[in-house]
Amino acid sequence: MILHELLSYETLRLIWWLLLGVLLIGFALTDGFDMGVGALIPFVGKTDVERRVAINTVGPVWEGNQVWFILGGGAIFAAWPPLYAVSFSGFYLAMFVVLAAFIVRPVAFKYRSKRDDATWRNAWDWALFTSGAVPALLFGVAVGNVIQGVPFHLTDDLHTIYEGAWYAKFIGLLDPFSLLAGLVSLSMLMMHGGAWLTLKAEGPVRDRARAIGSLAALAAIATYALAGLWLAVGVQGYAFAGEVVTDGPSNPMHSEVVRTASWLSAYADRPWIVIAPVMGFAGAALTFLGLRAGREVSTLLFSKMAILGVISSVGLTMFPFIMPSSSDPRSSLTVWDSSSSHLTLFIMLVVTAIFMPLILAYTAWVYKVLWGKVTGADVAEHGHSLY
Repeated sequence: MILHELLSYETLRLIWWLLLGVLLIGFALTDGFDMGVGALIPFVGKTDVERRVAINTVGPVWEGNQVWFILGGGAIFAAWPPLYAVSFSGFYLAMFVVLAAFIVRPVAFKYRSKRDDATWRNAWDWALFTSGAVPALLFGVAVGNVIQGVPFHLTDDLHTIYEGAWYAKFIGLLDPFSLLAGLVSLSMLMMHGGAWLTLKAEGPVRDRARAIGSLAALAAIATYALAGLWLAVGVQGYAFAGEVVTDGPSNPMHSEVVRTASWLSAYADRPWIVIAPVMGFAGAALTFLGLRAGREVSTLLFSKMAILGVISSVGLTMFPFIMPSSSDPRSSLTVWDSSSSHLTLFIMLVVTAIFMPLILAYTAWVYKVLWGKVTGADVAEHGHSLY
Protein backbone atom coordinates (compact mmCIF):
# COMPACT_ATOMS: atom_id res chain seq x y z
CA MET A 1 0.00 0.00 0.00
CA ILE A 2 1.21 3.50 -0.86
CA LEU A 3 1.56 5.56 2.32
CA HIS A 4 -0.91 8.30 1.40
CA GLU A 5 -3.61 5.69 0.83
CA LEU A 6 -3.76 5.09 4.57
CA LEU A 7 -6.37 7.87 4.54
CA SER A 8 -9.03 7.93 1.87
CA TYR A 9 -9.40 10.91 -0.45
CA GLU A 10 -12.80 11.64 1.08
CA THR A 11 -11.34 11.66 4.60
CA LEU A 12 -8.47 13.95 3.62
CA ARG A 13 -10.87 16.38 1.96
CA LEU A 14 -12.99 16.49 5.09
CA ILE A 15 -9.91 16.95 7.30
CA TRP A 16 -8.70 19.87 5.21
CA TRP A 17 -12.14 21.47 5.27
CA LEU A 18 -11.97 21.27 9.06
CA LEU A 19 -8.38 22.57 9.14
CA LEU A 20 -9.31 25.51 6.95
CA GLY A 21 -12.06 26.34 9.42
CA VAL A 22 -9.61 26.01 12.32
CA LEU A 23 -7.16 28.41 10.67
CA LEU A 24 -9.81 31.01 9.86
CA ILE A 25 -11.32 30.78 13.34
CA GLY A 26 -7.82 30.95 14.86
CA PHE A 27 -7.24 34.16 12.92
CA ALA A 28 -10.52 35.65 14.16
CA LEU A 29 -9.84 34.63 17.77
CA THR A 30 -6.37 36.18 17.84
CA ASP A 31 -6.02 38.94 15.28
CA GLY A 32 -9.71 39.64 15.81
CA PHE A 33 -9.06 41.46 19.08
CA ASP A 34 -6.21 43.36 17.38
CA MET A 35 -8.70 44.66 14.82
CA GLY A 36 -11.25 45.28 17.57
CA VAL A 37 -8.81 47.29 19.67
CA GLY A 38 -7.81 49.29 16.60
CA ALA A 39 -11.45 50.14 15.92
CA LEU A 40 -11.88 51.20 19.56
CA ILE A 41 -8.73 53.32 20.00
CA PRO A 42 -10.24 56.75 19.22
CA PHE A 43 -13.09 56.07 21.62
CA VAL A 44 -11.48 54.35 24.62
CA GLY A 45 -8.53 56.73 24.81
CA LYS A 46 -9.15 60.42 25.40
CA THR A 47 -5.53 61.33 26.11
CA ASP A 48 -2.29 60.35 24.44
CA VAL A 49 -1.28 58.13 27.36
CA GLU A 50 -4.64 56.32 27.34
CA ARG A 51 -4.39 55.64 23.63
CA ARG A 52 -0.85 54.33 24.05
CA VAL A 53 -2.11 52.01 26.78
CA ALA A 54 -4.66 50.56 24.34
CA ILE A 55 -2.09 50.26 21.55
CA ASN A 56 0.45 48.50 23.74
CA THR A 57 -2.03 45.84 24.87
CA VAL A 58 -1.80 44.43 21.33
CA GLY A 59 1.60 45.78 20.29
CA PRO A 60 3.64 42.73 21.39
CA VAL A 61 1.31 40.10 19.91
CA TRP A 62 -0.25 41.41 16.70
CA GLU A 63 2.50 40.08 14.42
CA GLY A 64 2.18 36.56 15.78
CA ASN A 65 -1.60 36.75 15.56
CA GLN A 66 -1.41 37.66 11.88
CA VAL A 67 0.38 34.38 11.18
CA TRP A 68 -3.05 32.74 11.25
CA PHE A 69 -4.13 34.94 8.32
CA ILE A 70 -1.07 33.88 6.32
CA LEU A 71 -1.62 30.22 7.20
CA GLY A 72 -5.27 30.46 6.12
CA GLY A 73 -4.32 31.96 2.76
CA GLY A 74 -1.60 29.34 2.31
CA ALA A 75 -4.01 26.52 3.13
CA ILE A 76 -6.50 27.82 0.54
CA PHE A 77 -3.73 28.05 -2.06
CA ALA A 78 -2.33 24.57 -1.42
CA ALA A 79 -5.40 22.53 -0.43
CA TRP A 80 -8.16 24.26 -2.41
CA PRO A 81 -6.61 25.74 -5.61
CA PRO A 82 -9.95 26.41 -7.37
CA LEU A 83 -11.20 28.27 -4.28
CA TYR A 84 -8.00 30.33 -4.24
CA ALA A 85 -8.39 31.18 -7.94
CA VAL A 86 -12.06 32.10 -7.71
CA SER A 87 -11.94 34.04 -4.44
CA PHE A 88 -8.75 35.99 -5.06
CA SER A 89 -9.88 37.04 -8.53
CA GLY A 90 -13.46 37.89 -7.61
CA PHE A 91 -12.55 39.58 -4.32
CA TYR A 92 -9.33 41.11 -5.64
CA LEU A 93 -10.06 44.75 -4.85
CA ALA A 94 -11.53 43.88 -1.45
CA MET A 95 -8.44 41.84 -0.62
CA PHE A 96 -6.25 44.73 -1.80
CA VAL A 97 -8.04 47.07 0.61
CA VAL A 98 -7.67 44.55 3.45
CA LEU A 99 -3.97 44.06 2.79
CA ALA A 100 -3.44 47.82 2.50
CA ALA A 101 -5.08 48.23 5.91
CA PHE A 102 -2.87 45.49 7.36
CA ILE A 103 0.19 47.28 5.94
CA VAL A 104 -0.90 50.60 7.45
CA ARG A 105 -1.24 49.05 10.93
CA PRO A 106 2.46 48.31 11.62
CA VAL A 107 3.47 51.62 10.05
CA ALA A 108 1.09 53.38 12.44
CA PHE A 109 2.44 51.40 15.38
CA LYS A 110 6.03 52.31 14.53
CA TYR A 111 5.62 55.97 13.59
CA ARG A 112 2.81 57.19 15.84
CA SER A 113 4.97 58.08 18.82
CA LYS A 114 8.04 59.18 16.87
CA ARG A 115 6.94 62.82 17.09
CA ASP A 116 5.56 64.58 20.13
CA ASP A 117 2.85 66.33 18.13
CA ALA A 118 -0.87 65.97 18.84
CA THR A 119 -1.96 66.33 15.20
CA TRP A 120 0.60 63.77 14.04
CA ARG A 121 -0.40 61.22 16.66
CA ASN A 122 -4.13 61.77 16.18
CA ALA A 123 -3.77 61.12 12.44
CA TRP A 124 -2.02 57.81 13.13
CA ASP A 125 -4.69 56.89 15.70
CA TRP A 126 -7.34 57.23 13.01
CA ALA A 127 -5.15 55.21 10.68
CA LEU A 128 -5.17 52.47 13.33
CA PHE A 129 -8.95 52.79 13.55
CA THR A 130 -9.23 52.32 9.78
CA SER A 131 -6.81 49.39 9.77
CA GLY A 132 -9.00 47.67 12.35
CA ALA A 133 -12.54 48.58 11.32
CA VAL A 134 -12.23 48.23 7.53
CA PRO A 135 -10.88 44.64 7.44
CA ALA A 136 -13.37 43.60 10.14
CA LEU A 137 -16.21 44.95 7.99
CA LEU A 138 -14.93 43.54 4.68
CA PHE A 139 -14.35 40.04 6.04
CA GLY A 140 -18.03 39.92 6.96
CA VAL A 141 -19.02 41.36 3.58
CA ALA A 142 -17.04 38.59 1.88
CA VAL A 143 -18.82 35.94 3.95
CA GLY A 144 -22.18 37.47 3.07
CA ASN A 145 -21.34 37.23 -0.62
CA VAL A 146 -20.23 33.62 -0.30
CA ILE A 147 -23.49 32.70 1.44
CA GLN A 148 -25.54 34.24 -1.38
CA GLY A 149 -23.33 32.87 -4.13
CA VAL A 150 -20.63 34.59 -6.15
CA PRO A 151 -21.33 35.57 -9.81
CA PHE A 152 -18.74 33.44 -11.60
CA HIS A 153 -18.82 30.50 -13.96
CA LEU A 154 -16.26 27.96 -15.11
CA THR A 155 -15.44 27.15 -18.70
CA ASP A 156 -14.92 23.58 -19.89
CA ASP A 157 -11.20 23.93 -19.15
CA LEU A 158 -12.03 25.29 -15.64
CA HIS A 159 -11.11 28.89 -16.41
CA THR A 160 -12.90 31.29 -14.06
CA ILE A 161 -15.07 33.97 -15.70
CA TYR A 162 -16.54 37.00 -13.90
CA GLU A 163 -18.92 39.23 -15.78
CA GLY A 164 -18.68 43.04 -15.72
CA ALA A 165 -15.97 45.66 -15.32
CA TRP A 166 -13.21 45.28 -12.74
CA TYR A 167 -14.56 48.01 -10.49
CA ALA A 168 -18.02 46.42 -10.50
CA LYS A 169 -16.56 43.38 -8.73
CA PHE A 170 -15.94 45.51 -5.64
CA ILE A 171 -19.09 47.61 -5.79
CA GLY A 172 -21.16 44.49 -6.39
CA LEU A 173 -19.94 43.03 -3.11
CA LEU A 174 -21.68 45.77 -1.14
CA ASP A 175 -25.26 44.51 -1.34
CA PRO A 176 -27.58 44.88 1.69
CA PHE A 177 -27.27 41.33 3.03
CA SER A 178 -23.48 41.36 2.71
CA LEU A 179 -23.26 44.74 4.44
CA LEU A 180 -25.37 43.29 7.26
CA ALA A 181 -22.91 40.38 7.48
CA GLY A 182 -20.15 42.98 7.61
CA LEU A 183 -21.84 44.65 10.56
CA VAL A 184 -22.05 41.28 12.32
CA SER A 185 -18.31 40.88 11.86
CA LEU A 186 -17.45 44.45 12.87
CA SER A 187 -19.59 44.46 16.01
CA MET A 188 -18.38 41.00 17.01
CA LEU A 189 -14.71 41.99 16.73
CA MET A 190 -15.29 45.29 18.54
CA MET A 191 -16.90 43.23 21.31
CA HIS A 192 -13.80 41.02 21.27
CA GLY A 193 -11.53 44.06 21.42
CA GLY A 194 -13.51 45.39 24.37
CA ALA A 195 -13.12 42.08 26.18
CA TRP A 196 -9.36 42.12 25.50
CA LEU A 197 -8.96 45.67 26.82
CA THR A 198 -10.97 44.73 29.91
CA LEU A 199 -8.38 42.04 30.57
CA LYS A 200 -5.25 43.96 29.63
CA ALA A 201 -5.90 47.61 30.57
CA GLU A 202 -6.80 49.52 33.71
CA GLY A 203 -8.56 52.73 34.65
CA PRO A 204 -10.52 54.83 32.16
CA VAL A 205 -9.41 52.75 29.15
CA ARG A 206 -10.81 49.59 30.72
CA ASP A 207 -14.01 51.31 31.81
CA ARG A 208 -14.71 52.78 28.37
CA ALA A 209 -13.86 49.45 26.72
CA ARG A 210 -16.40 47.73 28.95
CA ALA A 211 -19.09 50.25 28.04
CA ILE A 212 -18.45 50.24 24.29
CA GLY A 213 -17.83 46.48 24.23
CA SER A 214 -21.21 45.94 25.89
CA LEU A 215 -22.94 47.95 23.17
CA ALA A 216 -20.98 46.03 20.53
CA ALA A 217 -22.11 42.72 22.07
CA LEU A 218 -25.76 43.80 21.86
CA ALA A 219 -25.19 44.92 18.26
CA ALA A 220 -23.59 41.57 17.45
CA ILE A 221 -26.58 39.69 18.86
CA ALA A 222 -29.08 41.90 17.00
CA THR A 223 -27.29 41.83 13.64
CA TYR A 224 -26.61 38.08 13.84
CA ALA A 225 -30.28 37.42 14.60
CA LEU A 226 -31.37 39.68 11.74
CA ALA A 227 -28.95 37.98 9.37
CA GLY A 228 -30.32 34.58 10.40
CA LEU A 229 -33.89 35.72 9.79
CA TRP A 230 -32.91 37.16 6.41
CA LEU A 231 -31.14 33.90 5.57
CA ALA A 232 -34.30 31.97 6.38
CA VAL A 233 -36.67 33.98 4.22
CA GLY A 234 -34.62 35.93 1.72
CA VAL A 235 -31.56 33.93 0.63
CA GLN A 236 -31.67 30.78 -1.46
CA GLY A 237 -29.39 27.87 -0.74
CA TYR A 238 -27.67 25.25 -2.88
CA ALA A 239 -27.83 21.47 -3.03
CA PHE A 240 -26.64 18.55 -5.14
CA ALA A 241 -29.27 17.34 -7.59
CA GLY A 242 -27.95 13.84 -8.08
CA GLU A 243 -25.58 11.33 -6.55
CA VAL A 244 -22.64 12.88 -4.69
CA VAL A 245 -19.21 11.48 -5.48
CA THR A 246 -16.96 12.27 -2.54
CA ASP A 247 -13.70 10.74 -3.80
CA GLY A 248 -13.82 11.68 -7.47
CA PRO A 249 -11.64 14.06 -9.48
CA SER A 250 -11.53 17.73 -8.55
CA ASN A 251 -13.77 19.05 -11.28
CA PRO A 252 -16.92 20.95 -10.22
CA MET A 253 -18.38 20.54 -13.70
CA HIS A 254 -18.92 16.83 -13.00
CA SER A 255 -21.56 17.64 -10.37
CA GLU A 256 -25.16 18.79 -10.77
CA VAL A 257 -26.14 21.61 -8.39
CA VAL A 258 -29.49 23.36 -8.02
CA ARG A 259 -30.84 26.27 -5.99
CA THR A 260 -32.99 25.46 -2.96
CA ALA A 261 -35.47 27.51 -0.94
CA SER A 262 -33.09 28.15 1.96
CA TRP A 263 -29.74 27.17 3.43
CA LEU A 264 -31.54 26.39 6.68
CA SER A 265 -32.73 23.05 5.33
CA ALA A 266 -29.30 21.87 6.54
CA TYR A 267 -30.64 21.99 10.10
CA ALA A 268 -33.32 19.46 9.21
CA ASP A 269 -30.72 17.16 7.68
CA ARG A 270 -28.12 17.64 10.44
CA PRO A 271 -29.93 18.88 13.57
CA TRP A 272 -26.78 18.74 15.68
CA ILE A 273 -25.28 21.75 13.88
CA VAL A 274 -27.68 24.01 15.79
CA ILE A 275 -25.01 24.03 18.49
CA ALA A 276 -23.04 26.56 16.40
CA PRO A 277 -25.56 29.44 16.35
CA VAL A 278 -26.49 28.65 19.97
CA MET A 279 -22.82 29.12 20.89
CA GLY A 280 -22.79 32.37 18.90
CA PHE A 281 -25.77 33.86 20.69
CA ALA A 282 -24.85 32.49 24.12
CA GLY A 283 -21.25 33.61 23.84
CA ALA A 284 -22.21 37.17 22.88
CA ALA A 285 -24.85 37.35 25.65
CA LEU A 286 -22.39 36.06 28.27
CA THR A 287 -19.77 38.50 27.01
CA PHE A 288 -22.24 41.34 27.50
CA LEU A 289 -22.97 40.20 31.05
CA GLY A 290 -19.27 39.74 31.79
CA LEU A 291 -18.40 43.20 30.52
CA ARG A 292 -21.15 44.78 32.60
CA ALA A 293 -19.98 42.88 35.68
CA GLY A 294 -16.30 43.68 35.12
CA ARG A 295 -15.17 40.08 34.81
CA GLU A 296 -11.97 39.63 32.79
CA VAL A 297 -10.72 36.17 31.78
CA SER A 298 -14.15 34.55 31.52
CA THR A 299 -15.43 37.48 29.45
CA LEU A 300 -12.65 37.05 26.90
CA LEU A 301 -13.33 33.30 26.75
CA PHE A 302 -17.04 33.90 26.19
CA SER A 303 -16.18 36.36 23.43
CA LYS A 304 -14.06 33.68 21.79
CA MET A 305 -16.97 31.25 22.13
CA ALA A 306 -19.22 33.71 20.30
CA ILE A 307 -16.74 34.04 17.43
CA LEU A 308 -16.33 30.26 17.25
CA GLY A 309 -20.08 29.78 17.10
CA VAL A 310 -20.77 32.48 14.51
CA ILE A 311 -18.05 31.38 12.08
CA SER A 312 -18.80 27.68 12.58
CA SER A 313 -22.48 28.28 11.88
CA VAL A 314 -21.60 29.55 8.39
CA GLY A 315 -19.38 26.61 7.51
CA LEU A 316 -21.69 23.96 8.95
CA THR A 317 -24.78 25.46 7.33
CA MET A 318 -23.17 25.60 3.88
CA PHE A 319 -21.37 22.23 4.00
CA PRO A 320 -20.25 20.79 1.63
CA PHE A 321 -20.34 24.02 -0.41
CA ILE A 322 -17.40 26.40 -0.01
CA MET A 323 -17.98 28.84 -2.89
CA PRO A 324 -21.40 28.62 -4.59
CA SER A 325 -21.92 30.24 -7.98
CA SER A 326 -24.99 32.46 -8.30
CA SER A 327 -24.73 32.76 -12.09
CA ASP A 328 -24.09 29.07 -12.80
CA PRO A 329 -24.84 26.74 -9.85
CA ARG A 330 -23.11 23.88 -11.69
CA SER A 331 -19.81 25.77 -11.31
CA SER A 332 -20.16 25.88 -7.51
CA LEU A 333 -17.12 24.73 -5.57
CA THR A 334 -17.61 22.07 -2.91
CA VAL A 335 -15.47 20.06 -0.52
CA TRP A 336 -15.80 17.02 -2.79
CA ASP A 337 -14.69 18.52 -6.11
CA SER A 338 -12.35 21.48 -5.45
CA SER A 339 -9.36 20.12 -3.58
CA SER A 340 -5.77 19.32 -4.45
CA SER A 341 -4.75 15.76 -5.23
CA HIS A 342 -4.90 12.88 -2.76
CA LEU A 343 -1.10 12.85 -2.40
CA THR A 344 -0.85 16.63 -1.93
CA LEU A 345 -3.44 16.67 0.84
CA PHE A 346 -1.66 13.83 2.62
CA ILE A 347 1.79 15.46 2.46
CA MET A 348 0.34 18.75 3.69
CA LEU A 349 -1.37 16.95 6.57
CA VAL A 350 1.95 15.43 7.66
CA VAL A 351 3.63 18.84 7.53
CA THR A 352 0.75 20.39 9.46
CA ALA A 353 0.90 17.67 12.11
CA ILE A 354 4.58 18.56 12.67
CA PHE A 355 4.44 22.35 12.63
CA MET A 356 1.00 23.20 14.02
CA PRO A 357 1.87 22.01 17.56
CA LEU A 358 5.03 24.13 17.39
CA ILE A 359 3.03 27.22 16.42
CA LEU A 360 0.50 26.58 19.18
CA ALA A 361 3.24 26.00 21.77
CA TYR A 362 5.09 29.15 20.76
CA THR A 363 1.89 31.20 20.81
CA ALA A 364 0.99 29.90 24.27
CA TRP A 365 4.49 30.70 25.54
CA VAL A 366 4.33 34.26 24.16
CA TYR A 367 1.01 34.94 25.87
CA LYS A 368 2.33 33.46 29.13
CA VAL A 369 5.40 35.69 29.05
CA LEU A 370 3.37 38.78 28.18
CA TRP A 371 0.62 38.12 30.72
CA GLY A 372 -0.36 41.12 32.77
CA LYS A 373 -1.86 44.57 32.38
CA VAL A 374 -0.58 47.66 30.60
CA THR A 375 -0.90 50.80 32.71
CA GLY A 376 -0.38 54.51 32.24
CA ALA A 377 2.60 54.26 34.59
CA ASP A 378 4.19 51.69 32.26
CA VAL A 379 3.79 54.06 29.32
CA ALA A 380 5.24 56.98 31.29
CA GLU A 381 8.21 54.97 32.54
CA HIS A 382 9.04 53.14 29.30
CA GLY A 383 7.67 55.61 26.77
CA HIS A 384 10.88 55.54 24.72
CA SER A 385 10.59 51.78 24.06
CA LEU A 386 6.81 51.36 23.78
CA TYR A 387 4.54 52.15 20.84
